[in-house]
Amino acid sequence: MISSMTAFAREAAQGDFGNLSCEMRSINHRYLEVSVYLPDALRALEMPIRERIRQYLNRGKVECNFRYQMTVSEDASLTINKPLAKVLCLASEEIAAMLGSPAPIQPATLLRFPGIFEKKEMDVSVLQAEVLSLVDAALKELVAARQREGEELKRLFLQRMEFIDLQLAQVRKRLPQVMQDQKDRLIKRFTEASIDLDPARLEQEMVIFAQKIDVAEEIDRAETHLTEMRRILKEGGVIGRRLDFLLQELNREANT
Repeated sequence: MISSMTAFAREAAQGDFGNLSCEMRSINHRYLEVSVYLPDALRALEMPIRERIRQYLNRGKVECNFRYQMTVSEDASLTINKPLAKVLCLASEEIAAMLGSPAPIQPATLLRFPGIFEKKEMDVSVLQAEVLSLVDAALKELVAARQREGEELKRLFLQRMEFIDLQLAQVRKRLPQVMQDQKDRLIKRFTEASIDLDPARLEQEMVIFAQKIDVAEEIDRAETHLTEMRRILKEGGVIGRRLDFLLQELNREANT
C-alpha cells in the first residue's frame, strides 16, 4: 500500500485528569520534520511524543498540537503566595504615602497579580500514559488518512498511465507512415530544387534522416518506464523518490 504525505487527524480524551485533545497534520516534505506544540504542563513529554511519531512516520512535515484543561475538584484549595502578597502590600503603602493617599490596596487587585497563587508542580508521569495513548490514536488515524489518499493517487496514476499507453500505441502504429511521408517530402524538395543526387548517396542520406526521425527507441524506453512504475505502485511502501525519477525520465523521452 502506498501513502500520501498529506493528512489531518484529531483525537480527544476525557477523564479524572481533565480534558486532552491532540491534532496532527502532515504535508509534503523531503524528510521527516516534526514540530510539537504543548502547553507548559505537558512540556516534559515532548521527547516521548517525538519518538512515538517517528515510530509511525518516516517522511513529511508533521505538526502535533496538544491542548490540556485540568479538572478542578470541588474541594480544591488555592494557596496564596504570602511573601509576594506582603511585598505588594508594602509597595502599595509606600506609593500611597508618596501620593498622600491613604487608600489601602484592594484584595481583588492583589488577586489579579501574576504569581499571587502558588502553583503545585504537576506530576506529568501520571498523564504520560494518557498522552501517549492519545498520540497513538491520532497517529493511526493520520496514517489511515494518508493511506486512503495514497490509494486514490495510485488509481489516478494508473488511469493516466493507461492513457499514455494508448497514445504511445497510436504513435507506434503511425510511425512507419510518418517516416515514409517525411522521406517522400525530402525527395520532393530535392526534385523541386533540381538537385541531381547519386542514388547511393541519396539512399545514404535517407538512412541518416530516418534514424533522426525514428522515435521507436524513445517509445520503447517510455513503455519500459511505465512498466516499472506499475511494478512500483503494486509493490507499495516508500516510492515517492523512485516515481519522481521515472516521471522525469518519462518526460525526457517525450521531449526527445
